[in-house]
Parts: sequence; C-alpha cells; structure tokens
Amino acid sequence: MTRTSGPVGVGIIGAGVIAAQYLDQLTTYPDIEVRAIGDLRPEAAATRAEEYGVPRHGPVDVVLEDPEIEIVVNLTIPAAHYAVSRSILDVGKHVWTEKPLVTTRADASSLLDAAREQGLRIGGAPDTVLGAGVQTALRALRGGEIGEPRSALAQFRSPGPESWHPNPDFLFQLGAGPLYDMGPYYLNSLVLAYGPVASVSAVGSRSVTTRTIGSGPRAGQTFEVEVPTRVQGLLRFDDGTSAAVEFSFDDALGQPHVLELSGATGTLALPDPNQFAGETSIAARGEEVWTEREPVGAVGGRGLGTLEMARALRAGRPHRLTGDLAGHVLDIMISLDEATRADGSVPVASTVTAPELLPEDFDPLTATL
Repeated sequence: MTRTSGPVGVGIIGAGVIAAQYLDQLTTYPDIEVRAIGDLRPEAAATRAEEYGVPRHGPVDVVLEDPEIEIVVNLTIPAAHYAVSRSILDVGKHVWTEKPLVTTRADASSLLDAAREQGLRIGGAPDTVLGAGVQTALRALRGGEIGEPRSALAQFRSPGPESWHPNPDFLFQLGAGPLYDMGPYYLNSLVLAYGPVASVSAVGSRSVTTRTIGSGPRAGQTFEVEVPTRVQGLLRFDDGTSAAVEFSFDDALGQPHVLELSGATGTLALPDPNQFAGETSIAARGEEVWTEREPVGAVGGRGLGTLEMARALRAGRPHRLTGDLAGHVLDIMISLDEATRADGSVPVASTVTAPELLPEDFDPLTATL
C-alpha cells in the first residue's frame, strides 16, 4: 500500500556517470530518502554509495528487495532499460527511467501496459523541461505572448561525446546516437509546447563508421558506429503546427543550441533544454531586438522529475512526466529513424496530453511530505 506521508524511499540501479548527477540532487531533497544503489558491478555501487552517504549498496537485488524503496531510478544503458524497468515493476515498485524509455515500440507498449495492470507509475527523463528555463518559456507561450503557435526550429550540433566520455560506445548503438541521446530534450519541450506529433519525415547520415575514445583508461581505442550521427527531420503536430529539427554528432566544432517557437505575432527563443535554467528571449514580429525574460520556477538538476513524481505519489495525483509522455517521444524518435530509410512521411500512432506547468513556487529543498 502506498504511504501517504513521510519522505519517499528511492533506490538507484546503475552507478555510472549519470548517477552522480542524480545523487547530487536527490540526496539534498528532504522529501526523498535515497536508501540503496545497485549495479552489475557492485564495486561501482559501493563507490557511489560512499561518495554520497547512501546506506546500502551492492548488486541490483539490493535495491529490488528493499521493502522501504517505493521508486527505483533506472540509470542503465538504453539497451537494458526494458529489462531493468520491467524487473522493478515486477517487485511492485514505481519506475523513474533515464531516456529513452526503451528502444522499441513493442517494449514501450509492454512496459506501460504492465504498469497500468499493476497500478504502478512510470516517469521518464528528461526532467530539464520542469526547470525554470523551459517552464518560463512555456508560460509565455500559453499566455499568448507570441500569438497563435505556427512553427518551431530545434537544432543540436556537436562533435559527439567520445572526446570526453570514458565509455562512449553505447551512445553510438541502438537506442542512442544524437537522435535518441539528445533528441528527448528538444522533443519533450516541443510536445509540451505544441502537443502530440502526428507524422514525421526525415533524412539521416553517418559520417564515419568508427570513432576513437579520447579520454579515460580506454583512450585511443576505436569502436563501431551503428546509428546515423546526423538526423534532420520535419514534425507535423496534431494542431497543424510544424517543427524542423536537427540532431548531430558530426559538427567538428559544435554549434550553439537552437530551440525557437514562432507564432503569429512573435518568436520565443528558449534556453538550452539540456539545462534547468537560462533566459528566454522574446521578439515581437516587426521588431529587431530580443527582450530577455529571467527564469522563474524550480532550479536544480537531474532528479527534479523524480521528486515531482514522489510528491504526486504522496498526494495521489498524476505526476507530470509520465510514461505515456516518454512513450510518445520515443515513438516520434523511432518514426524519425524509420523516415531516414523511407521515401515520404511516417505516421506517429501514439498520442499524449501535455502536462500542466510546474507551479512557480515549486521548491525542491522544502520538506512537504
């Protein structure tokens, strides 16, 4: 039975690079109690647990078998997301998962169906969209500050993560690449802005077939590139708006991110959707200057979505970043991937209702439970 008061017990499966970013935040939230960290490499879990003062660590079962853990944060590689998330549901715990939700539509359907049948919740990254930066821009959009929405432009262009990530292989395998790794930040923002996507078209390419690790103990090793490293697409939303998108690991020097929403009377330039803060710029049609809008709302880091889900669990209300939302964004990405090999557009069968915006006074560091 779900508790109705007190901090929510949380466990983490996966002690890699991203775990540190989650633990930086989750261990500071009064409404969260991080009880255990599990990993296929128990020594990695031990290192993270000691670093952050988490009381229990070991193999994955140390998390799954703890009766006080209510939400498990799945920080494994994309190829393992389905199996790990399903094992979490099978022991009666709620899931928060890093992006993408899983790697196939069939696995997404199976996972979401299992959660519904068992009365459990799934939440999905990225939670940067709950930060003050994106939320401030969305308030301006919903407040009519650029008029009726018409179109959008999203661009992420970088050389790729192999220069800094010590184990970048998985980022160039099924379920990754720039589309699946970076696309969720931009696509979640666009779905929150314009609603569900109805169809897509796209082209894709792969600049080289192997890449070289640039840092860490494996520096100098090469690995195979299995996915497109540049994807350019066009999204058509249910409401008639459209968006041009580009996700690339092929740009030699990298380029500034772009996420712009255009309407009948103006344009919103959003901050980096991979961050929780940042200014929004607003330009009225016919004007030649941008007006800066300071971010208002929750500022933090990865773990904000887990906290919002935990508070919603205690309150008995829906959480914002649902499995259905993560599943729809996955469907968009798979459709874009399919469209790079198709001649014409690919329909997006799933749909979702965009969540309510986060209250401006949402404070992660205040105890509420």
